[in-house]
Amino acid sequence: MANSFKNSLKPSIGTANTTVYQAGAGLLAATIIGMSISNRTTANTITVSAYLLDSANSYAPVYIVNNATVPIGGTLVVVGGDQKVVLKPSDSVQVTSSVVGSADCILSALELS
Repeated sequence: MANSFKNSLKPSIGTANTTVYQAGAGLLAATIIGMSISNRTTANTITVSAYLLDSANSYAPVYIVNNATVPIGGTLVVVGGDQKVVLKPSDSVQVTSSVVGSADCILSALELS
């Protein structure tokens, strides 16, 4: 069994559902060990949502955070510290924001193959 660390960087997320990370079909599992969403605007407080699309449940969304406020220049740590999220093969994480092009997301994962 091999383990590898991966980063997924998504700039300028807006109001459309944006896939930040998808666990590869050939993996045993992936563990999100960190996820931060920052507000890149200079004039708007934004709200962001992050959710898991469960491949075993017809890709039904399950929210990690829903409509959380991120102040101007601020960052929301969605996953970190003692909290981790495990994904099965083909599961994915998506993010949306209340303002077009307003959020940057950094997600770090440990992939098990």
